[in-house]
Order: sequence, then structure tokens, then C-alpha cells
Amino acid sequence: MANDALIEFKGVTVAYWQNNMGVFSIKDLITHRKNPFTTKTILHDISFEVKRGECMGVLGRNGSGKSTLLRAIAGVVKPQVGSIHINGSIAPILAIGAGLETELTGYENIELLLSLYGKPRKDVDAIKSIKDFSGLSDDVLRTPTKTYSSGMLARLTFSISVANDSDILIIDEVLAVGDQGFQHKCMDKIYQVKKEGKTILFVSHFPEDVKKLCDTAILLDGGVITHRGGAPEICDLYQKLF
Repeated sequence: MANDALIEFKGVTVAYWQNNMGVFSIKDLITHRKNPFTTKTILHDISFEVKRGECMGVLGRNGSGKSTLLRAIAGVVKPQVGSIHINGSIAPILAIGAGLETELTGYENIELLLSLYGKPRKDVDAIKSIKDFSGLSDDVLRTPTKTYSSGMLARLTFSISVANDSDILIIDEVLAVGDQGFQHKCMDKIYQVKKEGKTILFVSHFPEDVKKLCDTAILLDGGVITHRGGAPEICDLYQKLF
């Protein structure tokens, strides 16, 4: 792995098992003569690297493997073939409410995730910073997150993740859910993180955002990287897919 590369994929293939015959028990499995399970390859022989301080966009149509790629970087899924090397801490923002315990209140989730990030659970300054950025009231943060709307979950998820001073920020399409004012606030924060020299992977269906934020980009199609290069060039290629 190059000294200035924080992320490196080498020939990575990720596949999932599929149950195509309605087998849900040992009895079902025994009574089927054929193996009911097949594998579906989501990513095939993916190789690339992201250097320290680089902001890379990930573009592709729905089902192209973008979210699986980010989940592989975050360690949520493991490759069947190939290797992934990460040289730094990661703050993943992968899905609405990802990492939140729905039975816990907003405040309890903040304390839990702060401790997982290696910070004191009762870090008053960190908790206040998260609360202020999210814009959620005390009354909301004292209620279980299972009662939150998708927009409220997006606010809390993003606010906790950016409070962690990580080397790598991974952002999926979670920002599309929040209201417009919060989306602008998030983008401002992402630009600030970029100025601090952090490494960013950014998935978006809005090429103009990718052009503004990212230095480079990759285009996924059918689980394969078909193009890589400067963000403006890859965004133009992406728009031609439709």
C-alpha cells in the first residue's frame, strides 16, 4: 500500500447468497433435490486506491454496487476474493439511522457512539456540538429514536459521525432525506472537512455536487469500475447513461 494511500482495493469481489426456492427451514432444505441457494456477485474484481486528502466521488445507476463498495470499506461486508487495506479511522454515514439503537433515546445513542469512537460518554462539549448541529430539541433527544422521522434520523446520524475526528469520511446518499436547509448545512460541513485535509468518499446522484466537491471519481456499472478519472469527466459520462 502506498504511503499516502488511506484506502486500497486489490481485486475485490463481493457476492451474496440468494434463496431462490423459498427454503426457510431444515425440512425445506432436505426436501429440495437441488441446491436452492445461488450467489449473486455485486462487485467484481475491483481495484483502486484513494490517497490522503483526496475527495473521490462514486457514481453509478441504482444497483451498480455503490453502497456495497462503501460498506466493504467500512468493514460491514467482507470480500470473498481480494483484499482491502485501510490506513486510518473511518466515520461512515451509510444509511438512515445506521448504528443507532432504536430503543435508546437520542442522547443515549450519542453517548453510546461517542464511547465507540473512543471519546468519553459524558463529553459535554461533544454532546452539545452534536445537539446544536442536528437542530433537534431536548424533548426529541430524550425520546427513543424508533419514534424519529427519516429526516430526524438523518440529522442525528450525520451530526454524530462528523463529530468524530476521523481520517476518512464515507458518505452515502443519506443526505437526500433531510430537508433542504439541513442538506446545505451538511454540504458546508463536508467542505470544511475537505479543507482540513481529510479523505472523503462521496456517493450522490447529483453530478453537480460531485463536480464541486470531488477531485476524482469512479463510475460503477454492473459491479465493475468502467471509468475513473477527474470528477468533471466522470460526471459527464454518468449523465450520458440516462
